[in-house]
Amino acid sequence: MSNNIPCPCGSELNLEQCCSPYIYDGVGAPTAEKLMRSRFTAYTLHEATYLFNTTHISERRYTHKSDILAWAKQNTWQKLEVIKSTENTVEFKAYFLDENQKPQIHHEKSTFINFENVWYYVDGKFY
Repeated sequence: MSNNIPCPCGSELNLEQCCSPYIYDGVGAPTAEKLMRSRFTAYTLHEATYLFNTTHISERRYTHKSDILAWAKQNTWQKLEVIKSTENTVEFKAYFLDENQKPQIHHEKSTFINFENVWYYVDGKFY
C-alpha cells in the first residue's frame, strides 16, 4: 500500500497511518469513533470480513458477509462527515453514489460497545 493514499475516513492522515492498521493488522480501534471511521474505510475498500468481525456477536446473525460486500461494491463511497461522537455513539453522514450514480446520504447514529477492551458496532438509528 502506498504511503501517500489519503484515508477515506476524512482524518487527513494517510491510510497506512490511520485506518489500515485496524482493517489489515488486527490492531483494535481505541474508540468508538475510530472504529466507525475504520468501518467507513472498510466499505470503501470492500473489506466485508472486517465489517462482519467488528459487528458485535449478538448482531452478526442478522447480517452476512456477502450482503455487506454487495452493498459496499454497489456504491461509490465519497466522504464521511462525523456530526457528533460520544463514548459509545457516533452520529455521521456517509455520502455515496448508488448503483445508478445518484447521490445518496446515509445518516445514522450508531451505537458501539466495548467488550473485553475491543470496540464493536451494535446497531444504528437511521435518519
